Amino acid sequence: MKCAYIRVSSISQNTARQEEALKSYGIEKFFIEKVSGKNMARPKLQEMLEFVREGDICYCVDFSRMARSTKDLLSICELLQSKSVHLVSLKENFDTSTPQGRLMLTIIAAINSFERENILERQREGIAIAKAQGKYKGRKPIEVSDFGQYYEEYMSRRTTKGQLAKKLKISRPTLDKLFTEYEKTHAITE
Repeated sequence: MKCAYIRVSSISQNTARQEEALKSYGIEKFFIEKVSGKNMARPKLQEMLEFVREGDICYCVDFSRMARSTKDLLSICELLQSKSVHLVSLKENFDTSTPQGRLMLTIIAAINSFERENILERQREGIAIAKAQGKYKGRKPIEVSDFGQYYEEYMSRRTTKGQLAKKLKISRPTLDKLFTEYEKTHAITE
């Protein structure tokens, strides 16, 4: 079976370019996700790795879509090889079943990892400059008016944290942070 893995880094990006590039390869199953490639904890990647079987061919537009770190890319390739699955990257145009292909894979993965580290470094530098100029304040803190009422609602077991987070339209970690801040400012101990 021919399958393809397509990834973009954020919800706002679209996958049309990658889908178009893979159109002529007779792909039978696509695994598409919109999530960072910083690690292997990606649902569609894991689904694809579970799905493929001996003799399958897995396509990607380029290896940076598959993984951003050398270690992760090599792990993915090793897993695919152990299942006798062939990996084809359109951009790099080489065969991972040969020693030369594996060497090129390692070099390209290292370059992709280096590129990601450079992007993050430039981002940190840009934020530091913006902070020094007073242009960057970070994320605005989440404020919930009358949070004490919600805190009491949870403490008296009239609601769960999950229900409360949904009601306030915030994430659970954000709710936990608000609870911690509230307890600090109101000297509440467990």
